Amino acid sequence: MEDERIGFLGIVIEDLSQASRVNQVISQFQDTVTGRIGVPDHERGMAVIGLLVRGNDRTVGAFTAKLGNIPGVQVKSAMTKA
Repeated sequence: MEDERIGFLGIVIEDLSQASRVNQVISQFQDTVTGRIGVPDHERGMAVIGLLVRGNDRTVGAFTAKLGNIPGVQVKSAMTKA
């Protein structure tokens, strides 16, 4: 079994119409999320979400891939070393 790591996901939603899809994915991985902060920028129609996560490489990789496949969404991750 893979080692559990902790880390951070930074999500930029460049098109707020995609926010519901982002939230659906976050809900699918709710057991991985240990903290969340979101800052909308309604003037520009964008938002930034920061997630603290805990999980193995496979789970966090699947999480970031699902988010990154949403049009108008950018995601980056930083994880502790194994």
